[in-house]
Amino acid sequence: MPRHIVCLTFDFDTQSGFIARGMTTPTPLSRGEFGAMASGRILKFLKERGIKATWFTPGFTIESWPRESAAVVEDGHEIGHHSWAHIPNANQTRDEEEADLVRANENIRKLTGHTARGYRSPSWDLSPHTVDLLIEHGFLYDSSLMGADYIPYRARRGDVAELGKPFRFGEPTDLIEMPISWSLDDHPHFEFIRTPQTVVPGLQPARAVMQSWLDEFLYMKKTVDWGVLTYTMHPYVIGRGYRMLALEGLVEALAKEGAVFMTMEAAAKEARVRLFA
Repeated sequence: MPRHIVCLTFDFDTQSGFIARGMTTPTPLSRGEFGAMASGRILKFLKERGIKATWFTPGFTIESWPRESAAVVEDGHEIGHHSWAHIPNANQTRDEEEADLVRANENIRKLTGHTARGYRSPSWDLSPHTVDLLIEHGFLYDSSLMGADYIPYRARRGDVAELGKPFRFGEPTDLIEMPISWSLDDHPHFEFIRTPQTVVPGLQPARAVMQSWLDEFLYMKKTVDWGVLTYTMHPYVIGRGYRMLALEGLVEALAKEGAVFMTMEAAAKEARVRLFA
């Protein structure tokens, strides 16, 4: 019987991403603060529809916004690992990356009673060490790579890419990769970012973006009998009122089309059975 899973995921960064980019003046920090406020309306929306989601939450957010982080857990949502300080893995040494991983996992353990089963890297940029570290620390899945769209796969380690030479594929591991896409992330569509080096305009019409996101589900439904589609959102982005209205419309349309809403952990467990059958 066909089964088409949708994972609504929220990267609960608050101010961490701005701080990691050196944007520490009051206005960019206040944009992150808006996400803490907007988390309440997102939780209300999910509760009204009986949907359990996954919140990839940096240790920074858990320590800086304890009440808002606890509210996510109290509503039965999964807390995924999203680093402590939102520093991209590729910018860290192995020791720095592991220390950040352990520190944030301890925050998650204190908040939920257990360490995280799932991981999403800051800015979706893994280092050569990330997969090994996730395996060593007992993770079930990662959600940072883009090698597929609807079908999870086994993350590899040891790929070799050298200019002028064929790509050498590494070893498949037991870590489940739950693929994502920048096109299914609210941030590049909506967020306006201005730095001395560049301007990211964002600010696309919300309903137009949600129509594209719905079309992605419809194509999954058309082409595979079983699949997982992951949407990535940020409370300080999707939490604006007019975007929330557009998101409500998307979720209603997905439900009418038979979408099965699940946490990432639940979907990864289902995928694991299929991959290792």
